[in-house]
Amino acid sequence: MRAVRSVINAAGLLKADSPDTNEQQLLLRALRDVNVPKFLKDDIPLFQNIILDLFPGVERPAVDYGGLREAISVSCTHYNVQEVDLFIQKILQLYDTIQVRHGLMIVGPTGGGKSSNYRVLQHAMSSLAHMERFEKVHVDVLNPKSITMGQLYGYVDPQTSEWMDGVLAKLVLDCTKDESPDKHWVMFDGPVDALWIENMNTVLDDNKKLCLNSGQIITLTPRMTMMFEVADLAVASPATVSRCGMVYMEPASLGLAPYLASWLNTLPPRIADNPGVRVKLQALGDAFLEDACYFLRHELTEPVVTVDNNLVQSLFRILDCYMADYIETEVKKVPSEKVDEFLSMLPELFVFALVWSIGTTTTLAGREKFNLWLRERLPKAGVDFPAEKLVYDYTYDRQARQWVSWLDTIPEYSVNIQMSYNEIVVPTLDSVRMKYLAALMLTHGKHVLTPGPTGTGKSVNTAEMLTYELPPEYQTLVMTFSA
Repeated sequence: MRAVRSVINAAGLLKADSPDTNEQQLLLRALRDVNVPKFLKDDIPLFQNIILDLFPGVERPAVDYGGLREAISVSCTHYNVQEVDLFIQKILQLYDTIQVRHGLMIVGPTGGGKSSNYRVLQHAMSSLAHMERFEKVHVDVLNPKSITMGQLYGYVDPQTSEWMDGVLAKLVLDCTKDESPDKHWVMFDGPVDALWIENMNTVLDDNKKLCLNSGQIITLTPRMTMMFEVADLAVASPATVSRCGMVYMEPASLGLAPYLASWLNTLPPRIADNPGVRVKLQALGDAFLEDACYFLRHELTEPVVTVDNNLVQSLFRILDCYMADYIETEVKKVPSEKVDEFLSMLPELFVFALVWSIGTTTTLAGREKFNLWLRERLPKAGVDFPAEKLVYDYTYDRQARQWVSWLDTIPEYSVNIQMSYNEIVVPTLDSVRMKYLAALMLTHGKHVLTPGPTGTGKSVNTAEMLTYELPPEYQTLVMTFSA
């Protein structure tokens, strides 16, 4: 019934906006606007065929967004987001959903563009605040799983028996006190579970009331929208899901090309000035990224599940670390010869980054398969790789301009007889390359995650790297977490 009511609401708004339009066209558009955002890309053709059967010969009316489409293009440029047609459609679907629902969920896996979707729409609508049908938009973001239920909704202090307002209650109250025409989106950026979402039912239905244990009831204003940014709805109840509009974001529909294009826009100015670098990176990306991710998904096994766009961004981060040497400062100038030298090393550095991003999340058997797959394609990239061992056993020495074994990058190890047995750490192939990559990331401001089973040396090698192998300006703070 709630779904039917949403269609009726959408049709009513369209009728008020275009009173002279054929009602069958308005109902057709209302059905599409309410339902299409929640479908997977494979289900949309089925839905369109059903609509064609219901409305034979009826065309969908042209939609006038009043300058919003042009503003979205400007906002995409502002956030360095590519104007992919499917992404733009999802932004417009979010806008349509906001018009008929005061509670909605943006659902999809990590990297699907959920955050970029609402940020671009917020920026675009705010930039059109001078026009009649748009207002400035404020977004208040909180992670409901990062705090307790009491901290979220409020609780009675056991010492003083006083009522303590929760974060959400305070946030919603502040939004209701705003008497300006500005819109407020309260964004819950975190997993949905039955513990906290069920308390939102009175907010999400037609009551629009947040009821607290203290007896206080906060009524939402017409300018407020409750949004949820979640990966899935596996533990959400039908009562909650039926109260919300849905916009599903699918990473597969975007592909990897937009990430590459956006990253190329962030190259250091000195490198970006050389057109050959951009052309070479584009060619290498087109040649390897899609094929490598396809091979990973269909032929290899991952102990820790990842998503394609995050692996590609990991590749970009490794290259960013190498490009940091070519960023100019007031006291440091980079001659063009240095950039040309970097361009000549680019295929080797790209292959190294590919191995330790897309190729590194699989098992040992998977690495052997990836090694064979990559070696078949290296000649096309102009990379001369040593024939023996795996591609994982070598690093690229930028000074010598050649591939060298990881164990050749460290001095010969000898045991210090003054150390106790538990202090002795013998370097191995795994420990050397793990410490190198972790230190490379950390010293360039990148985050590092080191997963693995118990007893594989994660803590020992990480502690040794943090203690002895980082520059002196780095200090270590150790925090212990329990699962």
